Amino acid sequence: MRFTETRLGAHPRPSKRLERIPPYLFAELERQIRAKRAAGVDVISLGIGDPDTPTYAPIVEAMRAAVADLGTHRYPSNRGRREFREAVCAFYARRFGVELDPETEVMPAIGAKECIFNLNLAFLNPDDVALAADPGYPVYTGGPLLAGAQAEPMPLIPEFGFAPDLDAISAESLGRSRLMFLNYPNNPTGAVLPEGLFERAIELGRRHGILVVHDNAYSEITYDGYVAPSFLATPGAKEVGVEVFSLSKGYNMTGWRCAAIVGNAQAIEHYWRLKSNIDSGLFDAVQLAGATALGPELDAHVGAMKALYQRRRDLVCNALGRAGVTVSAPKGTIYIWAPVPAEFSSSADYCAHVLERTGVVISPGAAYGPSGEGFFRVSLTTPDDRLREAVERLRRL
Repeated sequence: MRFTETRLGAHPRPSKRLERIPPYLFAELERQIRAKRAAGVDVISLGIGDPDTPTYAPIVEAMRAAVADLGTHRYPSNRGRREFREAVCAFYARRFGVELDPETEVMPAIGAKECIFNLNLAFLNPDDVALAADPGYPVYTGGPLLAGAQAEPMPLIPEFGFAPDLDAISAESLGRSRLMFLNYPNNPTGAVLPEGLFERAIELGRRHGILVVHDNAYSEITYDGYVAPSFLATPGAKEVGVEVFSLSKGYNMTGWRCAAIVGNAQAIEHYWRLKSNIDSGLFDAVQLAGATALGPELDAHVGAMKALYQRRRDLVCNALGRAGVTVSAPKGTIYIWAPVPAEFSSSADYCAHVLERTGVVISPGAAYGPSGEGFFRVSLTTPDDRLREAVERLRRL
């Protein structure tokens, strides 16, 4: 019998689906930071939105107790622990006035990124379309491509308060669309919910059979008295949509990978069917810690965190203003969205110039979608002294 020999040293080729997507934005930023630091540059990163302050102490203590409980050491259920699902329901009722059924309308997710990506696998066929906020979280466009479908950008129009013009979507696109990704408070622009947008999205979802997915990652980080609503508080939302609620930013839990998908029961059932074939669920100890995070006792911690970010927001906006950059202070998120100086041809060129001349990492707006061109994003997740140093370098530049 003859065997086909494999050439030693041959490199495996990636799949065609992987070749459809560019390198992930934040992976590339991390590569740039490592290279500069290896060269001896004092790099200050304002590019990645990863909270620099610790997870709140009561959450950590709950995690310690849960890890010590041998009952958490076995496989979790994909449907989630009752304690976590009930905590999500209680939080939504208290915070948003939304009633949820813990049996059918709530399910844990291993972070919002995983959840959003898996929704593409669960609901998109080849040649289907996902309508994606542009600029937006890169997974809104990368997920459909990896699922073999198409992502169609919905430009967020500054004059509309960074809302998409849903009336501008073609009839052909609406006929092929199966998902719509929205996100308010918005990453990367910092915009809050424009009036009437959720109602219009629900109308389109009902008329065209589109599952509306609201990425609710920043509802607990708002300023100047603004209180962010849940998509599910809009009448009819549960009929056509789901919301992905993440504990990463509001509770300083980015590394914990703790989130929940809530809303339409049938959509969650389909999501569960997919998940049960992909992973073994969210670690029970993390779910128990997440249940603690969502209790009213943690509201004071969230309030202190918001005050910290508001102070940093004002610091950065004032510094950029003194440097001649016109910027509006956002009412939500941990980001500043600012225009690129006119003498630069692109956001990538400007951010590369800033890194080379100052050692400060900022994110080019075009990395979040075509409509992000002409802007850059500054993250507020850097200790105050380093943030002051960074903005002073930018001001001098």
